[in-house]
Amino acid sequence: MTTTRDPAGEPAALAEPVARVGRSWTWALCLANGAIWVGWYGPLQILLASQAKDFAPGTGMSKETMLAWVTGAGAVVSLLANPLFGALSDRTTSRWGRRTPWIVAGTAGGALSLLLLAGAGGMGTMVLGWCLVQLTLNAAFAAVTAAVPDRVPRLQRGSVGGWLGAAQILGVVGGTGLATATGGVAAGYVACAVFTAVGVLPYVLRHPDLRLAPADRPPWSWRGFLAGFWLSPRRHPDLGWAWLTRFLINLSNALVLLYLLYYLRDRLHHHDPEQGVLVLTAVNGLTLMATVVVGGVWSDRVGRRKPFVVWSGMLMAAATALLAAWQTWPGAIVAAALLGIGFGVFTSVDFALMTDVLPKALDRGKDLGVINVANALPQVAAPALAAPIVTYLGGYRMLYLVAAVIGLAGAGLVGRIRGVD
Repeated sequence: MTTTRDPAGEPAALAEPVARVGRSWTWALCLANGAIWVGWYGPLQILLASQAKDFAPGTGMSKETMLAWVTGAGAVVSLLANPLFGALSDRTTSRWGRRTPWIVAGTAGGALSLLLLAGAGGMGTMVLGWCLVQLTLNAAFAAVTAAVPDRVPRLQRGSVGGWLGAAQILGVVGGTGLATATGGVAAGYVACAVFTAVGVLPYVLRHPDLRLAPADRPPWSWRGFLAGFWLSPRRHPDLGWAWLTRFLINLSNALVLLYLLYYLRDRLHHHDPEQGVLVLTAVNGLTLMATVVVGGVWSDRVGRRKPFVVWSGMLMAAATALLAAWQTWPGAIVAAALLGIGFGVFTSVDFALMTDVLPKALDRGKDLGVINVANALPQVAAPALAAPIVTYLGGYRMLYLVAAVIGLAGAGLVGRIRGVD
């Protein structure tokens, strides 16, 4: 692996990419991305909720409250870890490049943390294990995400973002499937851990990373490092509005997913709620897969981002409202399908939009980490909003109405972005 420069003399690791990436690179990065999502969503969809149900009796708290504490604590760690490791990867000058060391270390640590959760005997170990999962897998995810603006030209980012979105939902479905099919909580964690560790190998072994020379790394100062995490909405208004859009739509989605298992069990009285979650996840995944790549490619071809984000956000809000209005198993299936269509387009095009508003190349990992806070912060806010709504303020009907309003607000704010069509 060598350190190279573009024709203008700028380090290749910091230059704006112009050469299109090939299918092998894209598929390997997508597999790595999907493996990370397996490590997250096997626990989030099934395993943590099952453990909370087992551990809650005798603790004085409900299973909903225990799950909220565990996922909320992990989300706080995620909130801090993603931008931190993104910033550290920006400054990494190892012989293996800036991103690869963090992908390897993060997924290895994530696998070990999932194994810790497999042996959890109570809420304390659950909190510790899940926080470690969030810490380590966010290190890997920050590096995987930053590889896209490092290597992919602007007019290919919609399609690459689409394939990454497809890998994301396959990771969600795969994690849910592994957690359900292995026959137990411990076995589910082990299966997710193995897949997470193995899934990154094709990318890190076959595709060398761009290396940053020590001379091209800016001087170190704690003050400058910490100050860099503040991206002023006044100086970068497009980034600020794009961040808020992502936050609100992801918050709406998090409110839908958080208590899905309990919604099926306690509200719809589904005969097998865990299997029901798997069915809804698969339906959502199929419709998402049908639109995520198409949406990204279409956005690249017409050179526009905002209309795709607006209409996908509105469709997701409508589907969420449907969960409040039509509280039956067929209603849940229809809502899952519509959410998949909307989230598919949103996932690919919003990712491309975000990379288009990054302030500068030197801080891609850190800036994307700050942007990814809009993915993690909803995991903190969702339990705080959902638990009192479900328990005291109207139950699941009110929960999904609130989620629909939040998602609609996110879709409407896209129009405030001026620098991207």
